[in-house]
Amino acid sequence: MNNYKCTYCGTLGLVDGFVEDEGQGARGYARWIEGALQLGPFGGARRMGRPRRQIEAYRCPQCGHLELFATAEM
Repeated sequence: MNNYKCTYCGTLGLVDGFVEDEGQGARGYARWIEGALQLGPFGGARRMGRPRRQIEAYRCPQCGHLELFATAEM
């Protein structure tokens, strides 16, 4: 637990975790990519040259609300 406060219900002490990605070619965790979604010619997201950040996820033990933060650049 930590001192983060839920922005939905106000409970103090969120539980840390991560958002999993199981898609084809996935690394096992999700990333935040800057800019609006643009699709490439084969339907995948265009990512080349765009900054990527790690997603930190926290869950409220009271109401289940998730708080996501895009932190360290990858």
